[in-house]
Amino acid sequence: MPARILIAGGGIGGLAAAVALARGGQSVELLEQAAAFAEVGAGIQLGPNVTRRLKTLGVLDAARQLAARPTSVAVRDAQDGALLARMPLADSIERKYGGPYLCMHRADLHSVLLQAARDLAPRVELNTAAPITQVAARGDTVCLGSGSIRAWEGDGLVGADGLWSLVRARVVEEPTPPRATGHTAWRALARIEALPAALRSTEVQVWLGERLHAVAYPVRGGAWLNLVILAEVPPGGAGARTQDPADWDQQADMAALLTAIGNRCHGVSALIEAMPHWRAWQLNDRPPLTGPHEMVRGRVALLGDSAHPMLPYLAQGAGMAIEDAVALAERVANCDAESLPGAFSRYAAARWQRNARVQARARRNGEVFHASGAKRVARDAALRVLGAHLLDNPWLYEG
Repeated sequence: MPARILIAGGGIGGLAAAVALARGGQSVELLEQAAAFAEVGAGIQLGPNVTRRLKTLGVLDAARQLAARPTSVAVRDAQDGALLARMPLADSIERKYGGPYLCMHRADLHSVLLQAARDLAPRVELNTAAPITQVAARGDTVCLGSGSIRAWEGDGLVGADGLWSLVRARVVEEPTPPRATGHTAWRALARIEALPAALRSTEVQVWLGERLHAVAYPVRGGAWLNLVILAEVPPGGAGARTQDPADWDQQADMAALLTAIGNRCHGVSALIEAMPHWRAWQLNDRPPLTGPHEMVRGRVALLGDSAHPMLPYLAQGAGMAIEDAVALAERVANCDAESLPGAFSRYAAARWQRNARVQARARRNGEVFHASGAKRVARDAALRVLGAHLLDNPWLYEG
């Protein structure tokens, strides 16, 4: 008899896990604390390692319809806009790695996964307005409780409840809060047709500056442009505000952005000024995983940010959650309740080292992207000479 698996969290990782597990024959009940399924955020880049997993989940075609397929990635100097390197994407990267490179709005990817989960009913049961306040393991059963009288029981639990995961405490014996990195991301979206012709692009564009960088790329079938500015901010400085959407303030976010970037981003200033709205997010992460024990304990498994939050400097946060979901389902396929802990352990053993490597590389990329002085000069020289070779990531995209 298939196991009954509970999933805490209805974001991209949780929904991907629900789809993957149900397609593998398991019974899934997903609990989302919000009153309705939704995704807050802006753009997301999906490398071929991720889009191959979307194909496994049966949602790649639907994702393609809502995504943009950039022609290339171009890296420029943030100060003067000079081109440092370019790597082709589109057909070139798809032929090389067996999957397309797509750019999407996070809400569009979320909606594709949500529809796939709904299509798998009754093997997938979706609950909203279900905030988890208690997690308990009793023998062969995992129990979840909410602030109401409602409770749920299952043979196993997957914690996909994000950076501030409650489930994490059932896996890591002495959980510590995520690390405040001192980095802030300002994100904006604009219709491409509303932008001056000189600012429109079908590329992923990256501008590298001192203690900051910017990334822009098309989303929503190429109709919108997503821009994110990532800058290092002193403690208590510009951008160091709450992440509650109710507290977002457009004028304050724009003022904080201009203060943070100062005169270090002239090469992208016209695009910054053209964006109609900005939202600021503080960035947090955790140290790279040190072993499978940080992802699984008994009948409780973690995936995505609940296990391995990372900086966005490799564009793989959601990608690793999707990889986790597919790997988990592969180990759990056809398991009964009794064999579920062993399958969870095999999942953690298969995933922790790759996730740790991506976490570490994301941190390192932040140092490289934001370099100053002699390190910046050396980085730019290497990009001009080696170009696409430095921008490619075979170890990541082939995985």
